[in-house]
Amino acid sequence: MPMVVTLRALGTAAIVVGLLVTLFTLASAGSDRPFVLATLFVLIGIGLRIESALGAEAVRRAETRD
Repeated sequence: MPMVVTLRALGTAAIVVGLLVTLFTLASAGSDRPFVLATLFVLIGIGLRIESALGAEAVRRAETRD
């Protein structure tokens, strides 16, 4: 269960970092590189959150079998 909590927290942090990168670079009309980085952070965060949800479900099923 600690792995699930860690993945969920890490996923949330990645999403927040991605949104903050977007927010801070939105005012500048520079290159698209910060937005690509922000997109990667958000996608990684979403993937980690999905993985933690699936892991929590697997742990829950294993506990009910015992």
